[in-house]
Amino acid sequence: QVQLVESGGALVQAGGSLRLSCAASGRTFSVYAMAWFRQAPGKERDFVARINWSAGRTLYADSAKGRFTISRDSAQNSVYLQMNSLKPEDTAVYYCAAVLGPQSLSAMANESQYDYWGQGTQVTVSS
Repeated sequence: QVQLVESGGALVQAGGSLRLSCAASGRTFSVYAMAWFRQAPGKERDFVARINWSAGRTLYADSAKGRFTISRDSAQNSVYLQMNSLKPEDTAVYYCAAVLGPQSLSAMANESQYDYWGQGTQVTVSS
């Protein structure tokens, strides 16, 4: 089992920045990659960014490119999402997810392909 706990969500003005954290515990040695998804009210959960745990390779949704940066700290068993130039449309609950094995490119942004999830952290961007 892998447990994921997100933190760092807050209310921020448009144009501001936030850094989300996700702490992993349990069988973290089995984690292959971690990702961030988000779910706005009344909408489906969408992919934001992914990072390969060992190699550090990253993948971003178009909405995140140039504004968000995903990173990891293997020693701390944590993954981060630095979000800059925030927009009201970034308002959502942000979830951390982990997968235990390699994924095809098409699977990397598919929430059903992830094995473990955190409880989410609320990000609200005011205009």
